[in-house]
Amino acid sequence: QVQLVESGGGLVQPGGSLRLSCAASGSIFSIHVMGWYRQAPGKERELVAVMPSGGSTNYADSVKGRFTISRDNAKNTVYLQMNSLKPEDTAVYYCNAFISTMARPYNEYWGQGTQVTVSS
Repeated sequence: QVQLVESGGGLVQPGGSLRLSCAASGSIFSIHVMGWYRQAPGKERELVAVMPSGGSTNYADSVKGRFTISRDNAKNTVYLQMNSLKPEDTAVYYCNAFISTMARPYNEYWGQGTQVTVSS
């Protein structure tokens, strides 16, 4: 089985920074895409950033220039560096990945979510 474990959320003041991490573990054959979504109270889950293997990254317009997604393929880990945080960035952030195992090709997985709160 595959698990995505996130870390790095917390409380930060406006203008501050946080770095989220998400490590994939299990019987992984290949990781195709890794990314981050977020869901604020009363709102639908939305894409924050996505990074396909060998492809170009994609960011939500609201985070362009402030957030940076990166991957360490050797560690099966994706990161989200969040700078110049705003109160409207407050949400639960979820790691997302499309992973192939020997039993299940190209299956979608989600992490448990990590809370990011931007407040003074």
